[in-house]
Amino acid sequence: MSFPLYAPAEEHDMLREAVRALADEKIAPRAAEIDETGEFSWDVYKALVASDLHAVHVPEQYGGAGADALATVIVIEEVARACASSSLIPAVNKLGTVPLLLSASQDLKMRYLRPVARGDAMFSYALSEPEAGSDAAAMKTRAVADGDVYVLNGTKMWITNAGVSEYYTVMAVTDPSAGARGISAFVVEKSDEGVSFGPKERKLGIKGSPTRQVIFDNVRIPADRMIGEPGTGFKTALATLDHTRITIAAQALGIAQGALDYAIGYVKERRQFGRPVADFQGVQFMIADMGMKLEAARQLTYHAAAKSERAMNGEPQPDLTYLSSAAKCAASDAAMEITTDAVQLLGGYGYTSDFPVERMMRDAKITQIYEGTNQIQRMVMARQLLK
Repeated sequence: MSFPLYAPAEEHDMLREAVRALADEKIAPRAAEIDETGEFSWDVYKALVASDLHAVHVPEQYGGAGADALATVIVIEEVARACASSSLIPAVNKLGTVPLLLSASQDLKMRYLRPVARGDAMFSYALSEPEAGSDAAAMKTRAVADGDVYVLNGTKMWITNAGVSEYYTVMAVTDPSAGARGISAFVVEKSDEGVSFGPKERKLGIKGSPTRQVIFDNVRIPADRMIGEPGTGFKTALATLDHTRITIAAQALGIAQGALDYAIGYVKERRQFGRPVADFQGVQFMIADMGMKLEAARQLTYHAAAKSERAMNGEPQPDLTYLSSAAKCAASDAAMEITTDAVQLLGGYGYTSDFPVERMMRDAKITQIYEGTNQIQRMVMARQLLK
């Protein structure tokens, strides 16, 4: 008999309780204001740092909490239940640092993971460009060798937490004749001369997490800041996404759970025709479908997280690419459906910003788009099944 890889241990349940308590006390009361002002929530960041929840995935040898992939999913999920923008703090710290964990030298890991673990710096990930989104290998950003440095020129787009993060994993073309095998990865610091940022994008949701262009104008990067060997950057980028698509699934789960919880509370209290709305069968069917979709997506995400953890520990997981794409796609599609239904259950109230479900619906949409659109995820899954 085989047993599931992903069953949460008692420590995971205790972690969930602790994160939920923090989120309910410190984050949820700020969520509407964060959405309205569109400002990065430094107070939430400090609260996460104080509880060592801002980058829980960083291994203990670099000063981190050393949380496994499932624990990281639970942290992101519970923060997202309160505020999707805030959940991008632990999620993007993981996205930016996984390339180092997978491919960087020990010196580079020690130099850059320790400040992240301490809460002194955040780490963003710069892959997409204005003309290279789903087709990331078509990037134009160049890194040209000049002695013991590389000179970086180009523009990255849709970079989450750009401007607030101190460090950036940047993919750039070092050998234009080699296609995807000519792309290398570098650590770029916000303070490097020639680094600048475009204006904040005006977005539908996740407004408290800045999304901006990162612009490189003759930025000189020491050669020892290359992550891995020359030409391995794109391989590292794809391997990274196998792990971090699962964190987007976690964000989607949290948003959906927040919407479902609020909708359940509302329909039990709201009365029409002399009865609680929850007494009507049509409403009950909606609630049942919402809960079913959410739990199915959660189990798939936790299973993928267990596979991710084994892969990070050096155990081959040939189905990780498929499972991470499936988890991200299933959870984000479920989140969009569940938040839309939550708005419907609240009726006219759901359509107003006085209630949180319209924010959750707007926030859920991006989970179907970033880290690979769900159309791309279906292509990835199909190729894995057909190969």
